Amino acid sequence: MPTKGQLLTNPITDDTYEYLETSKDSEGARVVIKATVKSQGQLVPNHLHTLQDETFEIVDGRLTIWADGATRVLSAGERITLPRNKAHNHYNGHSMPVTYIHTVAPGLDFDYLIENLVGLAADGKSGGGGLVQQLVTLRYLDSKSFLSDMPLAVQKALMVAVAPIARLFGYRAIYKKYSGMEK
Repeated sequence: MPTKGQLLTNPITDDTYEYLETSKDSEGARVVIKATVKSQGQLVPNHLHTLQDETFEIVDGRLTIWADGATRVLSAGERITLPRNKAHNHYNGHSMPVTYIHTVAPGLDFDYLIENLVGLAADGKSGGGGLVQQLVTLRYLDSKSFLSDMPLAVQKALMVAVAPIARLFGYRAIYKKYSGMEK
């Protein structure tokens, strides 16, 4: 279960994520995470959130943002808010680490999503654990995210068809191993 001050570390990449405020702390209003990303390149596929806005405030280093089909690099002191339903990605595209404050509003269960993405990556399942895992996550989490490179109707049809079957094979949106509960 995500808690304020909890530090998640991916032992493979040494990337860290510290919860400054969980959804529970803010009564669902937001999740605030301080991230230090050392690994280079995209960690998750290009995506969009249908219910949440994301703000990135760069503390140190440079963060690459892909949005509207263009790439932009933000440096320390800069900030950007990506509104819901806008396809995007964010990653470290440089040789030096980047530290940023990541705010997601409303919070919903985004903190659980991060906890599970870090856990899956630490277990060697980078990029969110593959399409089947992403479909299960999409189906059963309140923080709705969709891949931006696949038609939404196709994703929704696959989600409804594949996710319940995948759960029979042990797939979960939230794993007890990473969060102390499962969903």
